[in-house]
Amino acid sequence: MSPIAAAPPAQPFFLDGGAAARFCLYHAPAGHSPAGAWLYIHPFAEEMNKSRRMAALQARALARQGHAVLQLDLYGCGDSAGDFADARWDIWQDDIRRALAWLEQESGCAAGLWGLRLGALLALDVAQTRPLPGLLLWQPVTGGGQFLTQFLRLKVASRMLSDGKDGNSGSGGTAALRQSLAAGEPLEIAGYTLAPALALAIDARAAEQFTPPACPVHWFEIAAESGRPLSPAAARVAAALGAGGATVATHVVAGPQFWATQEIAECPALLDATVQAISEPCHAA
Repeated sequence: MSPIAAAPPAQPFFLDGGAAARFCLYHAPAGHSPAGAWLYIHPFAEEMNKSRRMAALQARALARQGHAVLQLDLYGCGDSAGDFADARWDIWQDDIRRALAWLEQESGCAAGLWGLRLGALLALDVAQTRPLPGLLLWQPVTGGGQFLTQFLRLKVASRMLSDGKDGNSGSGGTAALRQSLAAGEPLEIAGYTLAPALALAIDARAAEQFTPPACPVHWFEIAAESGRPLSPAAARVAAALGAGGATVATHVVAGPQFWATQEIAECPALLDATVQAISEPCHAA
């Protein structure tokens, strides 16, 4: 039986209203006493849309295992209120805190964070400010600066295609785009208006600089083939967190990088590994 067929239906709703409205999907746990609760934090820009199916499959699989799961659209993303151009890192942090409060009240269970890509970096940042029972990190962005550069390259590539020039030369390279952001100029990239304040906040985050979280951390990476080790960057950060006292379990599974594939893709090995990793029940309030 597939996870979709066995999972209880998700309940869509808006958390609060007006400018504070955030679209959510709540996956109620199977059974009467939750084994745990998880808030999903989606990745950045188009990666969010490419990952919707995997997020839904995982949420339903976790719900079938008795976990309460809440999927949240951050401010300016998906069906939530606001424009992406007005999104800010601190607004997203507040969104997560509000959603955690709702999930914990609804489930009666301390809720952990499950983040994908930039959502994982955001989860690590929120973990600096409050206790959590656990972190599930899918292919975490380890350095906001490198991630921002990769996003800016989308605009460089677009210019190269439109005018046939070398986007890394003259005024169109990533260095020039960073200068524009530093001067307060928003950038239109791949259909998203990137505000300077959000870009600078992302640029300033690095997983290695965070205080190691006190909760268990499950760190997942996807490789093209089974048996591959953790990437060097991820291994360095995981080791640093562990050296600082965090309990970090790393997992490498084979599959496609579904957040970046041309067509919507699935990674069954990641779904199975995540369910298997969450074996310890929380203590329901």
